[in-house]
Amino acid sequence: MKIKFALLYTLIFLSYSGVKAQNRIVDLDDRILIDLAKTRTPTQTKALMFLSRNYQVIELGIPVGMLAGGIAANNKELRQNALFVASSTAISMGTTTLLKLIFKRRRPFIRNVKVIPIYEPTRYSFPSGHTSSSVATATALSMAYPKWYVIVPAFAWAGATSYSRMYLGVHHPTDVLAGIGIGVATPLALDFLKKP
Repeated sequence: MKIKFALLYTLIFLSYSGVKAQNRIVDLDDRILIDLAKTRTPTQTKALMFLSRNYQVIELGIPVGMLAGGIAANNKELRQNALFVASSTAISMGTTTLLKLIFKRRRPFIRNVKVIPIYEPTRYSFPSGHTSSSVATATALSMAYPKWYVIVPAFAWAGATSYSRMYLGVHHPTDVLAGIGIGVATPLALDFLKKP
């Protein structure tokens, strides 16, 4: 009988601790977004809004440009790596869409009225699709061509896109972290598509 009570108390304690930890993470998410909103400037907002609204142009342009270059130069490696980058981006986007439907996390400005967004997207929040796909594109491109002049601009763009989602008040920091995880994991899982 004492063992049953000990197990019951342990389960209650762990559940309570888990809820407290989750609440602390949510509070931290909110504080970061509220603090970021205080640093907004018109110039920064305009630039990050442009980046956030047009990230898919770069995501699409990179593999399309690689494929066109590979066809024009009859370069099988370039064509194969175009497939690798495109597949990484597409699968990361699909994974993110599926997870959004599973978790159905509300946007930060819906859950907390103190979070003021620049605009109000309607779909779910977790994980960040902009982040996962831009990081997947940058990671795949960097894996295919591990040169500093490819890696630095690719991750600068992906990092700025990811940051823009928090700055604009439309994603929690934990949404962005999850997006980064998906964006890195997808090309690593598809490494067999890359042409050495």
